[in-house]
Amino acid sequence: MTDMIDEEMNMTTFDFGNGPVPAHKHPNGGGWVADTATVAKTAYVGPDAKVFDDARVCGRAEVSGNARVSDDAQVSDDAQVSDRAWVYGNAQVFHDARVSSNASVYGDASVYGDASVFGHAHVYGDARVYGDVKVSGNAWVCGSAKVFDDARVSDNARVSGNAWVCGSAEVSDRAWVSDNAQVSGNARVSSNASVFGNASVYGDASVFGHAWVYGDASVFGDAHVYGNARVSDNARVSDNVEVSGNAHVYDNAQVSNDAEEDMFIEMNGK
Repeated sequence: MTDMIDEEMNMTTFDFGNGPVPAHKHPNGGGWVADTATVAKTAYVGPDAKVFDDARVCGRAEVSGNARVSDDAQVSDDAQVSDRAWVYGNAQVFHDARVSSNASVYGDASVYGDASVFGHAHVYGDARVYGDVKVSGNAWVCGSAKVFDDARVSDNARVSGNAWVCGSAEVSDRAWVSDNAQVSGNARVSSNASVFGNASVYGDASVFGHAWVYGDASVFGDAHVYGNARVSDNARVSDNVEVSGNAHVYDNAQVSNDAEEDMFIEMNGK
């Protein structure tokens, strides 16, 4: 990265990575801003931060550390982008949201409210992250997924498709919530578990191990599904039930007793 004065054109330029372009230092912070970008006088761009392409930084937003805002991205209100974070594409970060560490927000994604995205997390596609959410570690929130309220997505977890994670729910480790699935309340999805299709996990339920919950299945109450268990179709698992081992609950089953090892419950069995 270099800056120089073009004597013939009497123009200040800076190389943001693809060759020198007309640029200037922002008066509030001293960071480099391409002439094609728009940064409000009230916004802060730190000395090592960069705003370029057609990006916009508005309001009292702050871009600090070695952070970058580029393409057509917008950071506004009291939002902060710091450390080595990068906001690009058509992404928007606003309200009091924070994007920090080595996190990236891109595509048409939006992060707002009091949400925080940090670590090496990625939020992209048409994803929406808002409320008091924390997305951290190497987590990905992508597609048209929504993570909101006080939810947490961490470690190597993935939330994709049109999935929702909300309430005080947590998705962690290598768990995956996808398609039109919903995880809410105080539910936990962790380890290598997957929740997909139109499935829902809510209340104080937990799904972990290598378990799958899919189809139109629901796991709720204080239920636990783990091991290599499967809950699918229109099955319902609730109360204090534990479904474990290689058990498979499917069709229209409603389970109120423990299902263990190689038990298979189908139709309307209980």
